Amino acid sequence: MTALGLPDTIQACLFDLDGVVTRTAVVHAAAWKETFDAFLRGHDGQRPFDEVADYDEYVDGRPRADGVRAFLDSRGIHLPEGTPDDPPDAPTVHGLGNRKNELLLEKIRTQGVEAYDGTLRYLEAVRARGLRTAIVSSSANCRDVLRSIGAEHFFDVRIDGVVAAERRLPGKPHPDTFLAAAHDLGVEPSAAAVFEDALAGMDAGRAGRFGYVVGVDRVGQTDALYAHGADTVVKDLAELGGKE
Repeated sequence: MTALGLPDTIQACLFDLDGVVTRTAVVHAAAWKETFDAFLRGHDGQRPFDEVADYDEYVDGRPRADGVRAFLDSRGIHLPEGTPDDPPDAPTVHGLGNRKNELLLEKIRTQGVEAYDGTLRYLEAVRARGLRTAIVSSSANCRDVLRSIGAEHFFDVRIDGVVAAERRLPGKPHPDTFLAAAHDLGVEPSAAAVFEDALAGMDAGRAGRFGYVVGVDRVGQTDALYAHGADTVVKDLAELGGKE
């Protein structure tokens, strides 16, 4: 293992955004809960959205529309697809997703975005050692979030919700967005490390046969991260090293 805590065959690092670089996972969970709870009140016998269990299982790391479908399927509820331009009050999959995004942006505007200091230090060390880097996020707001914390310069490549839509890449747990990042960086998947906090991201790392998959446990799900394909699990990337 290198001083970065990675196999010496690794040439590139692919980082998820929410929960790995930024402290926004909790904001996403709150926006999902507000969205789904308002919707579920119109369906008798439905329990509220659980910000831990339901969030981790159905929506964390997935594109918005995929998250809506997965959660509603778990409750036996089916909605028309609608279109990505649906207003946030439309009773469609995309309408609910747009409502969640509206709430998320409001929370970000009022609460701000914080970065994980350990991740920023690790990124500096990765870049100092000449490894290439990519941000891989299902969020369509990825660029704005990175700019808000002054971290856009850390990444050679960005594969986010906007790019995925343009290239028609399926989101996590499919490996396609991570594979696209590795391709754009000019490395084989076997020479790239994936850094993820979501179970869907672990599945993507395993499915893509990446050289190393690092699970970042912010919420006490170490066992689940290993079960979904992590090679190692840390609570903060500072634990991996990166210091001279």
